[in-house]
Amino acid sequence: MPRGRGLAAAAGGGAGSAGRGGAGALCPPCRTAAMEQALPDPERRLQPATLEPLGHPDAGLESAVGEEAEGARDEGPGDGTMMENNFWLKKIEISVSEAEKRTGRNAMNMQETYTAYLIETRSVEHIDGQSVLTDSLWRRYSEFELLRNYLLVYYPHIVVPPLPEKRAEFVWHKLSADNMDPDFVERRRIGLENFLLRVASHPILCRDKIFYLFLTQEGNWKETVNETGFQLKADSRLKALNATFRVKNPDKRFTELKHYSDELQSVISHLLRVRARVADRLYGVYKVHGNYGRVFSEWSAIEKEMGDGLQSAGHHMDVYASSIDDILEDEEHYADQLKEYLFYAEALRAVCRKHELMQYDLEMAAQDLASKKQQCEELATGTVRTFSLKGMTTKLFGQETPEQREARIKVLEEQINEGEQQLKSKNQEGREFVKNAWADIERFKEQKNHDLKEALISYAVMQISMCKKGIQVWTNAKECFSKM
Repeated sequence: MPRGRGLAAAAGGGAGSAGRGGAGALCPPCRTAAMEQALPDPERRLQPATLEPLGHPDAGLESAVGEEAEGARDEGPGDGTMMENNFWLKKIEISVSEAEKRTGRNAMNMQETYTAYLIETRSVEHIDGQSVLTDSLWRRYSEFELLRNYLLVYYPHIVVPPLPEKRAEFVWHKLSADNMDPDFVERRRIGLENFLLRVASHPILCRDKIFYLFLTQEGNWKETVNETGFQLKADSRLKALNATFRVKNPDKRFTELKHYSDELQSVISHLLRVRARVADRLYGVYKVHGNYGRVFSEWSAIEKEMGDGLQSAGHHMDVYASSIDDILEDEEHYADQLKEYLFYAEALRAVCRKHELMQYDLEMAAQDLASKKQQCEELATGTVRTFSLKGMTTKLFGQETPEQREARIKVLEEQINEGEQQLKSKNQEGREFVKNAWADIERFKEQKNHDLKEALISYAVMQISMCKKGIQVWTNAKECFSKM
């Protein structure tokens, strides 16, 4: 992807091949078709005896991506404020055009070296025949992380695009793993640009106010994000783990999706490790050809009639040996496209964890409601079905007076009414979450299939081209030998 490739390009075309300066594949925002089945009656109350998972398979899904992109209410602090800005975002180009090493002081007042990235936004519209001036600002990688963490909290039903790796992984041994290495910084710059284009081309995320300010407001942006209080709304890992093991009626689709994300991560990790080993061996094979070049050159010095042919053959071998550095550098860009989906696997799991938390809260609310109904029934009939501390107290200290019993029944009835309303609200919230989540997951699947297909085809074409060049080198050497 060339520098300056904007939202219009991201939304309108497929991914380009990734060369030495190219970005990873970027597909347009995908639209999902509406499912035939209808959602269940939203007024239906979920009774404890018939507890179903949120978004039960019987409840079909309606496509939400297209509708929300045209003006459905956003979540988070940007509610209802981004309609004009959304229109503007669709008419700008976004690029991360430059990376710069800087030195400063961190929160602990200790000196540190970091990399800052220049984000440029330029309107594609023209006023009186002249293009609008480019706006630019600098951001650190940690600020990109802050933006993504915010998006994860306020849009839990969305598969939020991942950031590029902070430190190099799955690299062949001749490539530096230093996060300050210029080649690695350049690849990360491309990855950060791809992240912004992914967000900007998403029909929901592109309308978020914080994202808009990330592109346009350099000063006090962090304070603006922290004022949203998104950290307080983030679910703790312990709570998520507890919900995973204690939920009684999980949705099979989300369970399968979580298993798929685990397998996707495992497969891509293995593929990247294999590629790194193959790159190491390929590097050795190519560099050995440099030995051919040196031997042929030394040999040509002692031959009069064969000298020119040997010298030419040695030159071809030297060129072939030196080409491997550029080849493997290009390969890293294809590897980065695979790494993006390696990190997308965690984004899928984040959606699954949120659904498990919501299902667990729903089950706890249903269980609490059932308990209160049972207590109310026992007070009304004067019979105790199960062992309880209250039953033992009654046997020890005698029965309550009718007035006391009526007062307790009244309190319980109020709590039951509140519980039913809460359960109804959680059911509705759960169905909305499932509808929106599966719409975005379908969009993600289309994007993934398109991107990975194109990346793997481009990688195969590159390998074929590389092999053809090797054949051509030996063909040229053969001609040199034939002319001797």
